[in-house]
Formats: sequence, structure tokens, C-alpha cells
Amino acid sequence: MRRDVRILLVGDEAVGKSTIVTSLIKESFVAHVQHIVPEVTIPPEVTPENVTTYIVDSGSGPQDRPHLESEIRKAHVICVVYSIDNPNSFDRIPTYWLPYFRQLGVNVPVILVGNKIDLRGGEVTNEALEEEIVPIMNEFKEVETCVECSAKLPLNVSEVFYFAQRAVLHPTAPLYDSRDHVLKKECVAALRRIFKLCDTNKDGILDASELNEFQRKCFDAPLQAQELEGIKAMVQEHADGGVRDSGLTEAGFLYLHTIFIQRGRLETTWTVLRKFGYAEDLRLTESFLYPKFDVPYDCSVELSPKGYQYLTDIFETFDKDQDGALKTEELEDLFSTSPGNPWAGQKFPDTTVADDTGAVTLQGWLAQWSMTTLLDHRTTLAYLAYLGYPDEPRTSALHITRPRKVDRRKGKVTRNVFLCYMCGAAGSGKTSLLRAFAGKPFSEKYETTKKMNSVVNSVDIDGSEKYLVLQEFGSKYEAETLRNPRKTDLADVIVYVHDSSDTNSFSYISNLRQQYSLDHIPTLFVATKSDLDLAQQRHEVQPDVYCRRLGLQVPVAVSVKTGQMADVFHAICSVAMNPNSALPGGSDRAMTAAARIRMYVKVCTLIGGVATGVVLVYRTFARPGSLSNVTAQWINWIVGTASRREL
Repeated sequence: MRRDVRILLVGDEAVGKSTIVTSLIKESFVAHVQHIVPEVTIPPEVTPENVTTYIVDSGSGPQDRPHLESEIRKAHVICVVYSIDNPNSFDRIPTYWLPYFRQLGVNVPVILVGNKIDLRGGEVTNEALEEEIVPIMNEFKEVETCVECSAKLPLNVSEVFYFAQRAVLHPTAPLYDSRDHVLKKECVAALRRIFKLCDTNKDGILDASELNEFQRKCFDAPLQAQELEGIKAMVQEHADGGVRDSGLTEAGFLYLHTIFIQRGRLETTWTVLRKFGYAEDLRLTESFLYPKFDVPYDCSVELSPKGYQYLTDIFETFDKDQDGALKTEELEDLFSTSPGNPWAGQKFPDTTVADDTGAVTLQGWLAQWSMTTLLDHRTTLAYLAYLGYPDEPRTSALHITRPRKVDRRKGKVTRNVFLCYMCGAAGSGKTSLLRAFAGKPFSEKYETTKKMNSVVNSVDIDGSEKYLVLQEFGSKYEAETLRNPRKTDLADVIVYVHDSSDTNSFSYISNLRQQYSLDHIPTLFVATKSDLDLAQQRHEVQPDVYCRRLGLQVPVAVSVKTGQMADVFHAICSVAMNPNSALPGGSDRAMTAAARIRMYVKVCTLIGGVATGVVLVYRTFARPGSLSNVTAQWINWIVGTASRREL
């Protein structure tokens, strides 16, 4: 909500603008005041709404025009003052002042202020005043209300500024159509969503317990039994179908807020809307959807026990037929308080575990959210808000893990959700592996992977449930991912997949390893299509020898077609949990070649000069396959330079 309000008073000459401001400040009438009173600042602690208030006076003469236009553009609300004893000053409101604001492109609330009621002869009824004001309000929607006052008595002066404040902080225009006397569709949509969130048992009724929880959340106080009965009686009398089974229906809830607005209690409806994250445009605010949640580099985000429990509860609530799975219509109902299914563009539910009909099981539901939280925790945070996560702060549903490097250094992984990159040539069987992991049947039909594909499932490791996310990228995005250190640092495991029946398949992944720096990632090799004849790979060494030279286990042979999976997903998860056991070249490869060079140069400088250090570095690293060509050339150049200097 806005923390300051800027109120501008405009109107014809001699209507009493400056006198109204002076009467508010002095709390008494001042007969002679200056032409334009200087800007007044009222501190928040003395205002009903606890906001800083700026009151700005203005003149209407030709010499005042530049200042007037500047202040109109800065104002949050404009009070157009007319004099009760000067009908022309009232007539000029719809013919001059209101069109003038529109001409300047200003769209802020307007309060009509009738001053000098002490000069009115006789009494004027509310009906008579309404007859004068309503035609203006119907033509100019920006007019919020009309207040009559007397700066001389003084009478209703503070009310002028109270209504001006309220027009800014609790505006009518976004909520209510004053011409048709109905709630606007955006307001109806927001209130319907709030009703659904408060209807915790999803029976379409707010019972006494749910209404009390709603009251506590919004106003920090429970409803008294007498108040509750009074509300229900009023709604039942005026709103058809507003009360059912001693509870408030959605129609009754909407009627209640319509009455609040019509009776001038807009602050009640706005308090409710703001408690549920809505801004003045009736959209959920960015700060509500995405609360501050900083994730350090090399850490990942997982659901906390509270997050898993909430998602389990909401699954069971919307599983109306209690068959242990969410059908399409049940998912639509669940996501009805959000922009829609967050995974609609991701081949869901093929990305996780579903039953034979395609309905998502609880295991698949929790796995899908585990993957979403790992890959994009902001989406999880936003959807916890959309779905009505009850605890504050909402970030209590998430957990930040320890950095991966710390896990690897300590040799103990504390995380429960792991990310695995699947790399291999086209047609090597990566997609089939992903489908098998998600429990989907094998398909003979081959389709090229054109965009990133992700699946998730749980894996049991010694009685503990872990979630494993498998990703393949397709030829278009594979290079982009593997050359980006920020992306490769996210991977817990990299699996190189080759088709054991294709003679050229292994060369592809061997070239990948040479092209990109990936040896800091725990690694596993998988040979697919083991049901077909084993082909001699066109490579300098065969896959099993290649892996042994790297200090890794030989490729895991699988056949998705025949279901011979060799517990490969368990093996992947085990590698993620014991990363140092699966680093190419051994755990000492966690220290990069560049880091070792720096270390050796420092040590050798202390014992006799840079040349000695370079030779030591060269001898340490110059073994077959240990250096890239570029690195070897660089060291040869340094050694040659140092030798020439010695000569």
C-alpha cells in the first residue's frame, strides 16, 4: 500500500481553498490568509491511515497556470472546491475542471468539496445533493464522492482530507462500477479466488471455522458468534443462494463485499485483497509472488518437510475420488486459483510418474514439484502463493542445500534432489532412458529431440527416498549447455550414453569430453541397446578400456526395449551421492590443471626460481592424455623461453 498521499486543492477564485487548509492546520477559522498557502506536510502518526500526507494549495489565475498544471500532474488525488453561495463555481466543475484534468492526461481520484455551507439558506436533504452530484459522477468516473464543509465554523474540514486520503488508499474505481452498481469483473475474479483459498475443505461453503480463520488472517480478530449470525441473516435476506448449510456461499461472499463498497466501507474489501497479495490494479504483486530468497552460488533449492507436507495435503484434498491420482479435471480444479498448470508446455504428465490413464500419482506429484524447485525455485514460490500456502514466511516451504563443492570435499552429500545431464549422439537412446525412468512404455518410433527434455522420479537408496532429475538437450542446445560453466556446475552427474550396436556412437561422447571441460562432474557411462549385437567401436580404444583408464566403472549395459535396465538409475543416484568415487582420473581431478600449475609455480619460486617450477609442472603433467594440445603447447613455450634465458 502507498506510504504517502499528495492532495491538491483546486477551484475557482474565492471558493475558500486556502481557508480550508488553514482551518485544518489551525483548527479554527482565519479570516485573512495569503493567496496560496505553502505546501503542508502531515506526519503519518497523526493521520487515520498512518501515511505521510502532503496538502497542496493552488491558484486559478492566468499567472498561476504553470504551477497549477505541474501540481495536477504530481497529485494523487484532487479536491475540486466550489462555494455553496456561488452556483457558477459548481457549474464549472463538469464544464471546465474535470475536462481540464482529462486534457492533461491525468487520471486520479477526484473529491468534490462544497465549502461555505454556513452561508446556505435553509436545509438541503441528501436526496437533493445526490440529484446534483450523481449526473457528474455518472459522466466522470474519476469522481469518488462529494463532501460539504465550512472552513469558517469549522465543520467537516478534517473529513475532506480523510475522504481524499481514502480515495487514494482505498479507491473505488478498480472495484466497483458506479454506473451499473456492480462489482467489476477483475474484483469478482480476485474475490472468487480468495473464497476458494479460504474454503479449505473445498465444499463450496465457508463454514464458521473457515470464516473465523479468514477473519483472523485479514483483521487479526475472530468473528463473534452474534456477528456471524448477523452477517448470515443479512446475506440470506438479500442474496439468493448466499447462505447454504449454515455457511456462506461464493454468491454470499461477493454480495457481502458489494454491500461493504456501497456503504462506503471500501477499506474492508481492500484490506482483504491486500492480505491476499493484490495491488491497486488487482494483480498479485511481484513482492508477494516472489519474496526475497537468495540462493548462494553452488547451492541448490529443495522442498522442506513443511513444503512436502503441504503439497501432499493439497493433493489429497483435490483427489476427490480418492483413487490416489489427480485426473485432468482434478488438476484443473487444483490450479484454478493460479494462471494454470505450470508444466503445460513441458510434456506433462510424461515428465513424471502417472497411472495407466495418465493421471498423476502422489509419487509423481511430489517428484514433479521436486524437479520444479530444483530447476526454478521461483516458480515454486509463486505457485505456493497462488495455491494458498498457509504459513509465513512462505520460504519456509523451501530449503537451501549446502554447496556442492563442500559436499564433495567432505565426501558426504546432504542433498535429496539430484540433477543428471544425459549426453550422447542422436539415436543413442537417451529419450528412451528418460521415458523408462518416468515409467513410460518403450516406443519403436524415433523422434529427434528438438528442445530440452526433463523427467523426474524417486529412487530408493538404502531405505531413503531421493529424487533424480534427468535432462537431455538435443543437438541444438547441448553445446550451449556444456560450454557454459554456470550450467555445468549445476549438474550432480553427467551420463555419457552410446549405442552399443552403432560403431560410431562412442566417438561422439569421446569428442564431447575432449571439447568441453567436464571432468569435475561425477561421471557414468551407459551402453544402450544391449539386446542387439555388440559392435566394435571406431575409436582408439573400446569403451571398457577407455573407462578403466579414467578410473571409472565400465559402461552399464542396458536395453530399454527388453526391460533389462541393470538398475542404472540406482547407479546414477549412487554416483551423485558418492561424487568423489566417479570423477574421471580420480578425486584429485577436482583440482583443475590450472590450479595445480599455480600451486607448483608458487612452491618452486620459493626453492629456486620460476624455471625450475615450470620444469616440475611439465614433468608432472606431461603424461599421455593428461593435457589438452593448447596447454601442452603453452608449457613447451614457457620451458623453451626459460631455457634460452639460462643459456
